[in-house]
Amino acid sequence: MVFINQVFTKEYFRETVFSKAEYENCSFKNCDFSNLDFSGCTFIDCVFTGCNLSLCKLNKTVFREVKFSECKMLGLQFQNCNEFGLSFTVEACVMDHSSFYRRKLKNTLFKNTQLAEVDFASCDLTGSLFDNCDFRNAIFENSVLEKADFRTSYNYIIDPETNRIKRAKFSLSQVAGLLTRYDIEIDGTN
Repeated sequence: MVFINQVFTKEYFRETVFSKAEYENCSFKNCDFSNLDFSGCTFIDCVFTGCNLSLCKLNKTVFREVKFSECKMLGLQFQNCNEFGLSFTVEACVMDHSSFYRRKLKNTLFKNTQLAEVDFASCDLTGSLFDNCDFRNAIFENSVLEKADFRTSYNYIIDPETNRIKRAKFSLSQVAGLLTRYDIEIDGTN
């Protein structure tokens, strides 16, 4: 089944039947998908606005050129998605406890997004922009962060010895997040 150019508004998919299908150029506004099984679904050029996608199952799910805006996306396991063509932007979302383990997310935009305790281990985020994102307790281990921009983000702890950070951008006020492993004190006064 294929849905093209459809708009879904205020659907509560736990009560309504959700069709496992291909969705192309569709908009989902204020829909509740929480705990739904998206396994095998395809979303191409779709927009999710104000939706709850928390704990959705993403086995072999396809996201290509998808935009998530003002969504609640807790505990999503993006490492289970189909990685071919995986591409999306995220703006003003809460993505706590999600995982991008071993995903290639080059040039991805995360803007005004809460990423607490998110797993970015072994993730390729080359050239990605993190604009005003909160990384409280996020995991960066063996990650590729080359040319990534963290200048307006905060609460990250990134070990330069276990992550590739060549030409990544950081703000002076948050650079302490790169030195955490050394257990040193940094005094901001002169």
